[in-house]
Amino acid sequence: MAAASSSDSDCGRAESNEASSKWLDAHYDPVANIHTFSSCLALADLHGDGEYKLVVGDLGPGGQHPRLKVLKGPTVLTESPLPALPAAAATFLMEQHEPRTPALALASGPCVYVYKNLRPYFKFSLPQLPPNPLEQDLWNQAKEMSLPSVPVFLDVSGQFDVEFRLAAACRNGNIYILRRDAKRPKYCIELSAQPVGLVRVHKVLVVGSTQDSLHGFTHKGKKLWTVQMPAAILTMNLLEQHSRGLQAVMAGLANGEVRIYRDKTLLNVIRTPDAVTSLCFGRYGREDNTLIMTTRGGGLIIKILKRTAVFVEGGGEAGPPPAQALKLNVPRKTRLYVDQTLREREAGTAMHRTFQTDLYLLRLRTARAYVQALESSLNPVSVTAREPLKLHAVVQGLGPTFKLTLHLQNTSAARPILGLLVCFLYNEVLYALPRAFFKVPLLVPGLSYPLETFVESLSDKGISDIIKVLVLREGQSAPLLSAHINMPVSEGLAAA
Repeated sequence: MAAASSSDSDCGRAESNEASSKWLDAHYDPVANIHTFSSCLALADLHGDGEYKLVVGDLGPGGQHPRLKVLKGPTVLTESPLPALPAAAATFLMEQHEPRTPALALASGPCVYVYKNLRPYFKFSLPQLPPNPLEQDLWNQAKEMSLPSVPVFLDVSGQFDVEFRLAAACRNGNIYILRRDAKRPKYCIELSAQPVGLVRVHKVLVVGSTQDSLHGFTHKGKKLWTVQMPAAILTMNLLEQHSRGLQAVMAGLANGEVRIYRDKTLLNVIRTPDAVTSLCFGRYGREDNTLIMTTRGGGLIIKILKRTAVFVEGGGEAGPPPAQALKLNVPRKTRLYVDQTLREREAGTAMHRTFQTDLYLLRLRTARAYVQALESSLNPVSVTAREPLKLHAVVQGLGPTFKLTLHLQNTSAARPILGLLVCFLYNEVLYALPRAFFKVPLLVPGLSYPLETFVESLSDKGISDIIKVLVLREGQSAPLLSAHINMPVSEGLAAA
């Protein structure tokens, strides 16, 4: 019965998590034997029947035996060997007449292979074959564009005939942005670490770095925001939900999480059994919003976004309050503000000199006070290496009798201290102490020793004074450290 109840509770917890999640678990195969990256995944209607397939450029286990795989649902539809490791996969339209079935382009080694109807159709080897005359202008411009380093991630936005931008993340840790008719990069974004991914979300370039962080930049290189990740970023891709007009970036982390961000706001967190190495979101089969993930161990995970799911800011975890993003209602400029601004503009140099003079005087006075405190030992912590001591005092009571406790600590690592004295200096008209001078026992390193005494207030006028505590070594007149105790007013005498 206990086992049955435990099983029922586990099932109930799983059903609760499934109900609260925005995703439906469509398929999970931990031994699918798919090893690839996000750039080698593509979704397309290859046969024109409305059924979208998944194209995978599979590296093979250990980088051996690379293959081109086409999946329909959870099963492999076709599989063919590749002569070299795949680098990227993309689909495009070649024909103008209906039905317009897309072709598949796969970069493998020094060649680009074009497949039509899942059959080899064309092989483009750089640079032996001449380009198409219609593309000659594009290739000439691309040839004239030069970068200071080897690009590893590319992102293109705009139209070739009108205006386009090319963002290239290079191996030297920089991102270069080129525009049409530009032979050299127009803008340069210098990163503090190597990039691991580049995704464009609307007009923002989202870059993942090896410092476990996401950065947002404009197309002119201005940094907008930074978000720190809890683990290393393994892969990135774009999530675009056309029905709601949502664009977000997906980041697969080494701790088995897939995080979805819109700008720097966390929308959702997906936890997987293994670290995700590739991501692809789009129409798969006949479902519009399908997320496909492959794991480090070669597994395949397929999730479907619920039609009722809505991504809400802060849905993943607690973040900054929404009020932080609201603009302040800045009041209108008054005449006084304008006059003050004109005065600062005209006398800016003199005001700066006055400020610098006051700042230097403040630093000088602080330094003099610090030196005086060191010379007269007016500090609760000893600065000598021979007697490293720490002192603080606590006053208890309402009066006229107060309990004064001194906490003296030896802060050395292993050497005890012996032969210390404690002396009290006070106004004998106002206070009386049973012992104004006594010896300190052996101080063991690391322990705080409480030294207690009583102070009696003699004045009935409701006034108080300072009692000085000095810690000395036998045979020396200069104190090792000191403390000034501000005594409270005796409430007992005031009441009387």
